[in-house]
Amino acid sequence: MFNRRKFLQQSSSLALAGLVLPQLGQAAAVFNPAPKKPPLGLQLFTLGNLMIEDTRGTLQKVAAIGYTEIETADYQKGNYYGFTPKQLSAMMKELGLRWRSAHVIGAPFSIDQILKMAKTAEDSARIQHFAEQMKNKPKMTNLKENYQQLADEAAEGGISFLVCSSMPVGTLDEIKTAVDVFSKAGEACMKNGVQFAYHNHATEFETVDGVRPFDYILNNTDKNLVKMELDLAWATVAKQDPVELFNMHRGRFPAWHVKDIDKLTQQPTEVGAGIVDFKRIFEHAKESGMEYVFVEQDAAPQPLQNVTNSYNYLKKMLG
Repeated sequence: MFNRRKFLQQSSSLALAGLVLPQLGQAAAVFNPAPKKPPLGLQLFTLGNLMIEDTRGTLQKVAAIGYTEIETADYQKGNYYGFTPKQLSAMMKELGLRWRSAHVIGAPFSIDQILKMAKTAEDSARIQHFAEQMKNKPKMTNLKENYQQLADEAAEGGISFLVCSSMPVGTLDEIKTAVDVFSKAGEACMKNGVQFAYHNHATEFETVDGVRPFDYILNNTDKNLVKMELDLAWATVAKQDPVELFNMHRGRFPAWHVKDIDKLTQQPTEVGAGIVDFKRIFEHAKESGMEYVFVEQDAAPQPLQNVTNSYNYLKKMLG
């Protein structure tokens, strides 16, 4: 038998639930946020000589792919492809790009120091070729000798991060020197409103005189002055779990290099074509403190097509 009072009570309950449940759903989303989906950036080192041959035209093509955040690395015409930081920043803004980060070297490497980092004959050949290219180039500014100049140039360009792309860490003395250099650079950058960070390779996870350079550097520098730009591929090659690293040093990885490694060759490949578990890593972005991600592929055979494929993979993965 139809009970009107019961019907009204049930209808009222359903109506109330209709009002409350969406809000509960929103609240649940707040307490359980979706993985961070940052705008996608590109490390221009991936593009090789294209950036030297036609800087503006190449940047236009990068913008057309969909990248919006840019990280520079120029070891042939200074640090900024023959432009001043102010000029380069203005060019990027005109093209709808945001210059977020710049790579600079930590200290001059000897060819022997660089060759120690080679894992394969291909690595050695690339290093020898690069050394030949740089033989007649002017000496590069570096953090050990020019940290204040580089911090000032970073401020001139209006970038967020100045990143040490590499540093000799093959001996304990070199590791201690790195700590000293990074501390000075970090302080100079902080005064200029720029964050300093260090970019790893696999070598930072190899034990030297009983310590790992990665641990020693992070444990002996101020966590606010010296951050890390974690290269996900090289960490993986070194058999490190990026998520474990995030948990060991929470909030200290504001920038990532999103790079993949081919299973067979153990060399960089397009994002999504190798062995790095990006989906799992991105789910832990909050623990890392991630703000920016930059796609990179060392020695990319077809640079513009390779970075297009990597961009499309990440867009699909991130939703």
